[in-house]
Amino acid sequence: MPEPTREDIDALVGPATPHFTYQLRARIEELIQGLPDDHPVKRYGLEQMELLDRLGYASSKAEEGGREPRSRPGWEQVPSSAPAYDPLPPRS
Repeated sequence: MPEPTREDIDALVGPATPHFTYQLRARIEELIQGLPDDHPVKRYGLEQMELLDRLGYASSKAEEGGREPRSRPGWEQVPSSAPAYDPLPPRS
């Protein structure tokens, strides 16, 4: 297999949703495992794995805007307001 690139990682992370976060994270981990620790693609992959960890506790990868207000119509039916940059806390 050719050496992985940032584009390979972006192809996995780009369409990520909370439902498939950990499967994608595992693929990235496998993709970069043979690279040296100081390799720029490995560092990028580790950053993206952290994003996917946050996304696992979020409802969206949205990078703009704030949380949806609880006053929004339909809140009781779909309480999803945690973007990946500000995810819900993990359950303990």
